[in-house]
Amino acid sequence: MSVEIGLWGVAALGLLLVLRLPVALALIIVSFSGIWAMIGLKPAMGILQNTPYSFVASWTMSAVPMFLLMGFVAFHSGMTGGLFDAAKVLLARLPGGLAISSIFACSAFASVSGSSVATAAAMGRIAIPEMVRAGYRPSIAAGSIAAGGTIGALIPPSILMIIYGIIAETSVTKVFLGGLSIGILTAVSYAIVVLIISFARPDLIPRRAEVERGGGARVFVKLLPVSALVLLVFGGLFSGLFTATEAGAVGALGTIVIAALTGTLTRRAVSRALIETVTTTGSLLIIGIGATMFTRFLGLSGLQGFIGQAVAGADLSYVMLMLIIVAIYLILGTFMEPFGAMLITLPVFLPVLGAQDISLVWFGVLVVKLLEVGMITPPVGLNVFVIRNVAAAHVTTVQVFKGVVPFIIADIFVVALVIAVPALVLFLPGLL
Repeated sequence: MSVEIGLWGVAALGLLLVLRLPVALALIIVSFSGIWAMIGLKPAMGILQNTPYSFVASWTMSAVPMFLLMGFVAFHSGMTGGLFDAAKVLLARLPGGLAISSIFACSAFASVSGSSVATAAAMGRIAIPEMVRAGYRPSIAAGSIAAGGTIGALIPPSILMIIYGIIAETSVTKVFLGGLSIGILTAVSYAIVVLIISFARPDLIPRRAEVERGGGARVFVKLLPVSALVLLVFGGLFSGLFTATEAGAVGALGTIVIAALTGTLTRRAVSRALIETVTTTGSLLIIGIGATMFTRFLGLSGLQGFIGQAVAGADLSYVMLMLIIVAIYLILGTFMEPFGAMLITLPVFLPVLGAQDISLVWFGVLVVKLLEVGMITPPVGLNVFVIRNVAAAHVTTVQVFKGVVPFIIADIFVVALVIAVPALVLFLPGLL
C-alpha cells in the first residue's frame, strides 16, 4: 500500500478534470497508472480487463437502461404532454400560478423520467413561452424551470439514486423512498419562493394569470396513461411486489404497452427512445467503470483507511463533518456533472460515514440533493444551459443564472433541514 501514490493520484485526477478531460477517461487513466506504479503492469492490465464486465454485469445495473427506456418512450410518445396543462387547471389561478404549475409539472414528469436534464428540457419547451406571454420576467420564468428540473433526480425513479445504491451497496428502494419526501419538500419550497416574489415584486411575476376556462375534464383524461404507469411502477415497487431493479423492466414494458394501446407508439417514437436510451446508458456505464477502477486504486493505496483514521483522529462533530461534505459537493457542482462528482467522491466518503455510523440511505438522498444544486449553479450549471438552448428566443445564459438565484437559496434551506432533521428522509424508508 502507498498512501503517497494515492494522494498523487487524487491530485492528478483533479488536474485532468480542470483540463476538461472527460471524467471517465480521467478516472481510468489515473487508476490504471496508479495501480501500475504500486503493484505492476500485469495486475493493472487485469483490473482494466475485468472491471468493465464486473460492473456492467451487475443485476441491479440493469435497472438503469430500463428506467431510461421508460422515460424516453413516455416522452417521445407524448404521454407526458398533458402534465403542464393539468397543473395549470389546478394551480394557475394562484399568485404566480403558471410558475407553480410548471414546478409541480416538473415533479410529475420526474416520476417517469429519472433525469433532471430531461425534465428541464421537456418542461422548458412548453412552459417558458407561456409564462413570458403572461407577463413573467423571462429570467424568472426560465429560472423556475431550470430549478424545477432538478427535482427529476430526487423523485423516483432516479438514475442517480440507482447508481448510488449500487456503489454504496444499500437498498435502492429505500433511497427512492427517502428521495420522494425531499423531492416533494423541494417542490413546495420552490412554490413558496414564487409566491413570495409574486407579492414582493409583481413586476417580475404577475400575481394572477389569465387562464382558459373549461377543458379540465379533457386535460385530466389525457393524464390517465401516465397516471396508470406511475401507479404500476410505484405501487408495485413500494408494496414490495417487485424490486427496484424489476420495477425498471416492468415500467419499460408498461410504457410500451400503454403507448401502443393509446395509439401513440409510432416508429419514430420507438427509434428515438431506443437511440437515446443506448447513448445515455453507454455514457453512464463508462463513467461507472472508471469510478470502480478508481475505488480499487484508492483501496490498494490505503488512502481510504488513512482518510477514515484522520477524520476519526480529528474528532469532527456531526455538523462540522456535514459542512465539509456540503462545501465539497457544492464546489464540485460548479464545474462537474453530477455522475462524475458522485462517483469520484463516494470511494472517499463512504468509509468515513461508516466510521461515524451515518445512514447510507440518508446520505444518498443528501448527496443527490447537493449534486442537483450544482445543476443550477455557475459556471457549469447544466440545467441552465439546457434551458438556454430550449428557450433561446426568450433568455440569455446570464438571465437564466439570475433567475435561479432565489431557488438556490431555497435549496440551501432544504439541505439544512435534511441535515438537521434526518427523519425527513428516513421516515418513509422506515415504514418498509
